[in-house]
Amino acid sequence: MITIPLSEQQQIRRNALDELRKLGINPYPAAEYKTNVFAGDIHENFSPEKNNFGDVSLAGRIMGRRIMGNASFAELMDSSGRIQIYVRRDDICPGEDKTMYITVFKRLLDIGDIIGVKGFVFRTQTGETTVHVKEFTILSKSLRPLPIVKEKDGVLYDAVTDPEFRYRQRYVDLIVNPHVRDVFRKRTQLVQSMRELFNSRGYLEVETPILQPIPGGANARPFITHHNALDIPLYLRIANELYLKRLIVGGYEGVYEFAKDFRNEGMDRTHNPEFTVMEIYIAYKDYNWMMSFTEEIIEKVALDLHGTTEITYGDKVINLKPPYRRVAMPDLIREVTGVDVTVLDEGELRKTCDRLGIEHDPTMGKGKLIDAIFSEKCEHLLVQPTFVIDYPVETSPLTKMHRSKPGLTERFELFINCKEIANAYSELNDPIDQMERFREQLRLSEKGDNEAMFIDHDFVRALEYGMPPTSGMGMGIDRLTMLMTNQPSIQDVLFFPQMKPLVQKPREESTVGQFTEAGVPAEWVEPLKKLGFLTVASLKEVEKPGKLANDLNGYNKKNKLGLAGLSPEAVEKWIR
Repeated sequence: MITIPLSEQQQIRRNALDELRKLGINPYPAAEYKTNVFAGDIHENFSPEKNNFGDVSLAGRIMGRRIMGNASFAELMDSSGRIQIYVRRDDICPGEDKTMYITVFKRLLDIGDIIGVKGFVFRTQTGETTVHVKEFTILSKSLRPLPIVKEKDGVLYDAVTDPEFRYRQRYVDLIVNPHVRDVFRKRTQLVQSMRELFNSRGYLEVETPILQPIPGGANARPFITHHNALDIPLYLRIANELYLKRLIVGGYEGVYEFAKDFRNEGMDRTHNPEFTVMEIYIAYKDYNWMMSFTEEIIEKVALDLHGTTEITYGDKVINLKPPYRRVAMPDLIREVTGVDVTVLDEGELRKTCDRLGIEHDPTMGKGKLIDAIFSEKCEHLLVQPTFVIDYPVETSPLTKMHRSKPGLTERFELFINCKEIANAYSELNDPIDQMERFREQLRLSEKGDNEAMFIDHDFVRALEYGMPPTSGMGMGIDRLTMLMTNQPSIQDVLFFPQMKPLVQKPREESTVGQFTEAGVPAEWVEPLKKLGFLTVASLKEVEKPGKLANDLNGYNKKNKLGLAGLSPEAVEKWIR
């Protein structure tokens, strides 16, 4: 078992925890703490003239302290924001016993501790809205120190910006970076905005299986698992499409789902193996209707979140006001490269990729080669909202053939800021055609394409009962949130993005005997280790023995070890 030594701060907080318990104070009480107000409410509504917050009870985390003599200030943060509190000794300790102020509040509380306070609101001489505390209760003792972020005149100092730390310890990120909490609030508002629109049209929100016997509805490599009771392989879904269309067969006119999907693919700024998608299917509609509806969705979300359809992303200003540009995929490729992909066979497409400097491999069929050309040469040009429509049939195995353009399908993808936001079809409802498309996918799979679709015989059977003309659309919620909150990476809009686990390496640590051989008295070995000197070799790196002597003497005093003081000369003998 790997044990990580506690830092000095962590040890000090544990000592404070022990002292609280010795005083009969439970640092983690179970009882409900009733609050009647939030910090944000006070800031927004307090009026000194009305004295309208004469009896308040609120709870939050201590984020700053100014300890003085018989009165102190602190900053309390709850879910709505921060507020100053004023604590006076004789208010919280009206009797002879001043322990709650002198010992508990001044010495045993730390930044990060969660407390409840009761009192009244007033405004200080400097104009700061403040809670005058008459009573406080410890609700949770923090055993790890928080990163200290300071704010002055709206400017943050020492902000926590390291992505590795922020993504791995999102709970700390949310505490010290309030703007991060706002990003996730907007994410929730975004989803609610879409729900409001769908529900107003009478569409039904549903749930479909996450564990599936056949991963269908998209071209992607799935995650595979095993169901022990049934003794069968199961897959985490890569899309909801085929199940939602089964519900259209069953008689629902409109169904939608906000779903977690999973694709065993690479990770970058716009891809995470676990992601959120909204899929919606409406009977008796086609992809032209769905384009207009998608415009309506995006416009409503922008207005609900920002009050305008003009948003800023990085250094770009993007106008989300409909209508959006519509351009056929082959036309766009032809416009950018001069190549007409509709007349080329697989071999000619490979030569085209070579000529254009686009990577490809033998497993890629005609559809993937066309998609590679489009991705490499066209996507980066699509900053303003653009519907790329009418995809070649090879790229769209679940889509109806175009009613007037041979070789193309009635499909669109919405691109904003060079990224695909939505994908939609006039859904293929011909079971014979669908089966042939599945067989073509099987041929690609046998060729080595690990993202080709499986044949879903049950879905074909459902189509044989008859599915009405239907249009369906999938929209990436993570990417849409990135766009609407001006976040550069998908990890910034996921509470807990997938990360490679940290491998904790055992730390080398010298024994007490090895330290004493180097001249360190046995009683000073433990304090040395608490200060981070785990090996004799680490002592040899000390440049200032006087400073180390002061640190050790300070640790001795703080923790009341009762050891005889050290001189710089004594410490110098250890390190030389």
